[in-house]
Amino acid sequence: MSQMTSPPPVSLAAKPAGTAFAILFAISFSHMLNDMMQSLLPAIYPILQARYDLSFVKIGLITLTFQISASLLQPIVGLITDRKPLPFSLPVGMGFTLVGLLLLSMAGSYAVLLVAAALVGLGSSVFHPESSRVARMASGGRFGLAQSVFQVGGNAGTALGPLLAVFVVVPHGQGSIAWFSLSALLAMGVLTWVGMWYRRVQTTQGKRAVRSGGGAALSRGKVAFSISILVGLLFTKFFYVASIQTFYTFYLIEKFHVSVQSAQVHLFIFLAAFAVGVLGGGPVGDRFGRRYVIWFSILGVLPFTLALPFANLFWTSVLSALIGLILASASSAILVYAQELIPGRVGLVSGLFFGLAFGLGGVGAAVLGWVADATSIDFVYRVCAFLPALGIIAALLPPLDRDRPRRS
Repeated sequence: MSQMTSPPPVSLAAKPAGTAFAILFAISFSHMLNDMMQSLLPAIYPILQARYDLSFVKIGLITLTFQISASLLQPIVGLITDRKPLPFSLPVGMGFTLVGLLLLSMAGSYAVLLVAAALVGLGSSVFHPESSRVARMASGGRFGLAQSVFQVGGNAGTALGPLLAVFVVVPHGQGSIAWFSLSALLAMGVLTWVGMWYRRVQTTQGKRAVRSGGGAALSRGKVAFSISILVGLLFTKFFYVASIQTFYTFYLIEKFHVSVQSAQVHLFIFLAAFAVGVLGGGPVGDRFGRRYVIWFSILGVLPFTLALPFANLFWTSVLSALIGLILASASSAILVYAQELIPGRVGLVSGLFFGLAFGLGGVGAAVLGWVADATSIDFVYRVCAFLPALGIIAALLPPLDRDRPRRS
């Protein structure tokens, strides 16, 4: 008679609890408030340009300052918190955003605008790595869904920024930005509650559960190659997104002679479609595989970007919505794919990829601002239209165990 052996114990990290939707919604709501406040900066560029007589290069440098400060520290914060999780770093990071907003509302010179932009960016560098970790902790194993819920909050906030600029900042002036500091205070309260949950999970389940292990069995060379492919895809994505977020309103005003308010509404349409794309991409990646979502998102948007520079105002609005919807669908898939490539380094990977997103967007804004000054805004969109063609490199990504389609 053969000897029966008991199965090995299953770790908490390997057998996740159910999805903590209350925490996911709380962190998504905080993400919405965070990115709503950040999006006020590019939304008021036409106001700042008129008040300070700014060139497109100087406008691009404001975006560069914000996004560089938001990007350089994110991998460092992620690496530190992988080794020693800091549950209450989230409300602290939001405090930097609050100070930056207050300074932005009373800035009297271009130099002060740059300092305010840097402080708002610093808040992001603390917020994003740890909040992404919280989303994964609360996922219950549904990582794509969790990242989509988390990221859609940020995209919804980014979409709200231009509308709030239209109805609050444009009629009441730069000083009205100070009112949005109340949103920062609200977010700090919500994030304090999230931090208490984070600390309880850390205490009861241990560091291993907080780090969320599991991932791909690939060689280091293959992992490094795959990460480089993902970085290339981020380049194509966020350079194009930078062209929309920073210069789309100027493009509409110059080409179609619309008002500032009308241009902001068109920007909202793009950003709202982007948010919908983020929400749908995660669950689709969980179901059918993340590589397919990444491939479709980056390369599938190419026909629409090529058509955009030749469209009238109506079709420009339609095409921009389709571009936002498709381009955003890979947002959570890229991040979760990268987290599974490097298991146990959720903070580092999240900080690296969120940081790259901000950094590439900032560099893109500065470069495209220089191109716009040297040529025209219309020429910028004709050049950027070809960027998604580089998405063909997604075919080089290796399949992962978690990347295979689930069966009912």
